[in-house]
Amino acid sequence: MAGTMGGAMNMDGGDPRINSSAGMGFGVASEVTRPAVQKLHDPSVTFEEYMHYAAITRADDRNISPHTDNALSVAGLKSMNPFAKKREPVVESVIQMNEKTASSSPDRTSYIISEEEYIRASRAVRTATWGAVFFLITTDILGPFSTAWAFRQMGYGPGAVLYTIFGVFAGYGGFLLWKMFLGLDSDKYPLRTYGDIAFRVYGQTVRIGVNFLQTFQLLFNVGIIIVSNGQSLSQMAAKGPNLNQNGACFIVLCFVWAIAGMLLGQIRTLARLGHLANFAIWLNVIVIIATMAVVAHSTPNYVAANTAYMVNPGPVVTTAGPPDGVAFQGQVVGLMQAVYSYGGAMLFVEFMAEMKRPWDFWKGMLCAQSFIYVVYMLFGLFVYSFQGQFTLIIAYQGISSYAWQTVANAFGLTSGLIAALLYGNIGIKVVYNNVLMEIFKFPSLGTKAGKLAWIGVVPVYWAVAFIIASAIPQVANLSGFIAAACILQFSYTFPPFLHFGFQIQKAAIQSGEGFDPATGQTVRHDNGMKRYIRGFKMNILWNTFHIIFFLGSLTTAILGIYSAIVGMIASYATGATTTFSCSSPVL
Repeated sequence: MAGTMGGAMNMDGGDPRINSSAGMGFGVASEVTRPAVQKLHDPSVTFEEYMHYAAITRADDRNISPHTDNALSVAGLKSMNPFAKKREPVVESVIQMNEKTASSSPDRTSYIISEEEYIRASRAVRTATWGAVFFLITTDILGPFSTAWAFRQMGYGPGAVLYTIFGVFAGYGGFLLWKMFLGLDSDKYPLRTYGDIAFRVYGQTVRIGVNFLQTFQLLFNVGIIIVSNGQSLSQMAAKGPNLNQNGACFIVLCFVWAIAGMLLGQIRTLARLGHLANFAIWLNVIVIIATMAVVAHSTPNYVAANTAYMVNPGPVVTTAGPPDGVAFQGQVVGLMQAVYSYGGAMLFVEFMAEMKRPWDFWKGMLCAQSFIYVVYMLFGLFVYSFQGQFTLIIAYQGISSYAWQTVANAFGLTSGLIAALLYGNIGIKVVYNNVLMEIFKFPSLGTKAGKLAWIGVVPVYWAVAFIIASAIPQVANLSGFIAAACILQFSYTFPPFLHFGFQIQKAAIQSGEGFDPATGQTVRHDNGMKRYIRGFKMNILWNTFHIIFFLGSLTTAILGIYSAIVGMIASYATGATTTFSCSSPVL
């Protein structure tokens, strides 16, 4: 499943280009207030106005040298360099002015700095290069421990073909997001999140739907990690591969991780957690190598496979096509692991928002997706070849050697905790900013009252994630459900849907139409369906393809949700899964 998240996103309420929460060290330590008095999601700002200022910003981007990557930036370590240069003076001066004004006036939206100073400060702190983005995407997605199980469900042929197809379309979805970002993001109206693109193309209702799915996904991701870590700890506490009855209660072990999240989740900024994310990817690499080495020279974990899937000991069997004992719904859940594997598009907008040259995003994305595809295919095919029908959903938990199993579980626990903290941090900020602040008028997280509110919100969030984990302790079906309900939408369904609306509005603009900065008005010669039909006909082939892409993704999502729910029901019916139980799903 998707690995540790690389934390370059910010949900503190400010522009991630100029906010400390922008993880991985790309951000600045204080917030810079925008010079204009503007609502963040102002319905009076037209599509043409967004495009007008985006064109100006992109023209300025061309003057930035692309030849600035070095070994540290490509490795994602430049932000961790203790000898790095200090922030530019203009940034420091703007920060000081902001803090002084903010402390004396409750109105943070008042005119504080000039437009020129704001743009200079904004660009000074957009430091991410395409090499760093490569590392961020890889850190976010890399964690192929469910890919071997996907091959167990689908067989060699369908598994390899579908992983390839979904990898290609995940890259294409990222390409569409990149094109929309270039066309709508500007220094005056910066894009910060996925929901911001939805707002500028379709309006507030679609933005709310996108934000809800993002919140839902992050919450369930934390729940999945709680279950996974609970399973790892239960194997370690068993004192041997056949002694699980002497181990600790599974539900208690899951609760331990929930308590850890409640305590460590009090860290509000992602800056420090970003350094841990860099470390977590290397832990995953160690576990990948160790798992492949051990499974090649040992027997499968027959006891764990029997407990999890009721598979009796015997010779290892692999198949070219779908195995006879796996129902169609089980094959679909296996397919959803491919979707889960490429589930990083939700954060692509946040990554682009921190780049000094968003033009170069495609380089980092292409390299990252290609690298991830190779690693996932190699690992999945290798482990499945040696473990066959005994392959577990978390591959290293299928190691029969207790010593190596414990080592892998220990590393997995560490990287899993880091991932849970990052997912939880972002998920809480999404809920806080889009629900608590907008609807219930909670104070900003930058204020003292907001910091106190954060202390109370964190335990509630982790408690809900713990309840989800304890009620549905099924990593395969639960991750399959989230892949179908949420991840598939961000990577495959939303990109063509959003680009369809984006391209129609863009193509519908006629000669003499557009935004006039002198008057602040947008000129349109017509409105309504006539305008949309004209925009559709201008790129009829691509628009038709995107409709088909959108409908195909939506159909796959519905099928995936249905299959995951059927799998959950079947697991409860056979007694393989029990809620809030002391019995571990694996040994």
